Amino acid sequence: MSRRHPIISITGSSGAGTTSVKKTFENIFRRENVVAAYIEGDAFHRYDRAEMRSLMAERAERGNKHFSHFSPETNLFEELEKLFSDYAETGTGTTRHYVHDEEEARLYGAKPGTFTAWEALPENSDLLFYEGLHGAVVTDKVNVAQHADLKIGVVPVINLEWIQKLHRDRSHRGYSTEAVTDTILRRMPDYVNYICPQFTETDINFQRVPTVDTSNPFIARWIPTPDESMVVIRLKNPRGIDFPYLLSMIPNSFMSRANSIVVHGAKLDLAMQLILTPLILQLIERKRRTI
Repeated sequence: MSRRHPIISITGSSGAGTTSVKKTFENIFRRENVVAAYIEGDAFHRYDRAEMRSLMAERAERGNKHFSHFSPETNLFEELEKLFSDYAETGTGTTRHYVHDEEEARLYGAKPGTFTAWEALPENSDLLFYEGLHGAVVTDKVNVAQHADLKIGVVPVINLEWIQKLHRDRSHRGYSTEAVTDTILRRMPDYVNYICPQFTETDINFQRVPTVDTSNPFIARWIPTPDESMVVIRLKNPRGIDFPYLLSMIPNSFMSRANSIVVHGAKLDLAMQLILTPLILQLIERKRRTI
């Protein structure tokens, strides 16, 4: 970890809500005049879209039914750790962009499903902000988690995560329920081995829990709304967190454990603002004292 060049990492699987969390951070950064260098987890996939599809088909023919974007085999973990390490030491590093669609293709000048060229991060940033699948990954070869100053986990309960993925992939990508189900099954071993363990490394976890029946996610007609959800917020080290203040500021919130607070789903943004703003300001203040 670095006092002079702090790093914040947001970890959660696709559809978990990391994008919404990123927007909350962006609002905090804008309000507090914090300049962030942004890193997309997709940039550190090892293969582009066409290569990945080809390899999945090839591995399936060989009997490997669990080849996924979650594993070390399909990601540049060493390069990601080097970026975190370089930024912590020098305040810079090298990254790229994964081009998702035609809109981004026009922005970056590359085809959808491909990567842009590697390039240096913008200079003079206050902190590094990572959002993706592996912001706290630890394997026998790499330890990305050790370099981040503030690690946030964003994860819905598993049935809700599946509902969100099913609805997104069917409505935005044109996949059938059967195709999405096959993807979920294919990813499961890597999800268990490489995604779940990261949430023991994170400093704060936000877990959305529906309060409606999601017992069969594969036939759910709607994604539970924030009003139909609660959010469990677990703090790894609750020392210094003013829980009585949070309980007074967030209507109908309550403590479920000594390090956990539960809030109504519609109050997630408020809870994040109240909890995260002081932590971000601490990182920035610590940085400025070292300059």
